[in-house]
Amino acid sequence: MAAVDWSGRAANARRFIWTAVVEEDRLLLEGDRDRDQVAHHLVELAASDPDLAVGLDFGFSLPLWFLEERSLEHGMAVSEETAEGWLRACPPPFWGRLGRRRGTEVQHRRTELEVAPRAKPVFQIGGAGSVGTGSLRGFPLLRRLRQEGFAIWPFDEPRLPVVVEIFPRLLTGPVVKSRFEARQTYLLGRGWPTEASVSEDAFDAAVSALMMAAHGGQLASLTGEPDAVFRREGRIWQPSELHGPR
Repeated sequence: MAAVDWSGRAANARRFIWTAVVEEDRLLLEGDRDRDQVAHHLVELAASDPDLAVGLDFGFSLPLWFLEERSLEHGMAVSEETAEGWLRACPPPFWGRLGRRRGTEVQHRRTELEVAPRAKPVFQIGGAGSVGTGSLRGFPLLRRLRQEGFAIWPFDEPRLPVVVEIFPRLLTGPVVKSRFEARQTYLLGRGWPTEASVSEDAFDAAVSALMMAAHGGQLASLTGEPDAVFRREGRIWQPSELHGPR
């Protein structure tokens, strides 16, 4: 089981990217990899463990209306050149850069409205809490992993190795993650390694991987997505007891 706390930063992204792997109840937490190195690492992990499930904490796609407007099947259909162009120019409906305000367009995907209504939208690519850069620079990772034999759920029929979208706040529950003491208390209370309290990014990766490992059976038994909207917009995975059957 593996989880990645991702970053779409243009510079020094490796300072903020953490990968957590849980094997036989042992946590291996590592940082200092850039985006390309993370992709290579995940491929290597799957080569040694074909039953691998990976959680990535960025939006796997965009709202359906936007996909339809641009004749895109889903996020993986956005080319790297196109994504970088959006990041440079910040054209509507993207916003957050200097002089680019949020528009009136529908911002969130259905999965966010259902399980994470406070999540920042993929269209926000600048300003506090922006997540759009991580998604736009995450689509190439999804394409790479798919080419290497991973199923990208819910776009593909599930099989192992599989990649799912996660939203760490759903997996951690209420905790003031910005405070070292709060992170450490949370981990101690669950009997989990306190090394994960070193930073908020490390904490998110570690807790996500540990929660995924605790519910590995659900990940191994994922079913195909019957809803056509989710098959294009993507769907956030979380344990069934948090949201009901999925």
